[in-house]
Amino acid sequence: MRSIRISEDIVPVSDFKARAADWLKRLAETGQPVVITQNGKAAGVLVSPSEFDRMRERAGLLEAIDAGLADEKAGRVVSHAAVVTEMQRRAATRASKR
Repeated sequence: MRSIRISEDIVPVSDFKARAADWLKRLAETGQPVVITQNGKAAGVLVSPSEFDRMRERAGLLEAIDAGLADEKAGRVVSHAAVVTEMQRRAATRASKR
């Protein structure tokens, strides 16, 4: 996604309301977000559904990374080798019961 261009990508809410269909068409064609202002200040950002999905997925990934780092810092992790050893032990126990 390219940087927002003030002359092209920022629109007052009154202009947006008057030409909403045109702005939605432009969004679909370019994929570029539109900043909607109210009283001269940013009030919202319009993005395409695919861009919204991409941002949500990325946010979810970042949250999972943060949670993993917090777990590591708190000592709530197990090494890969320990997991493999435990899985092998469980498999051997199941095999011996057959």
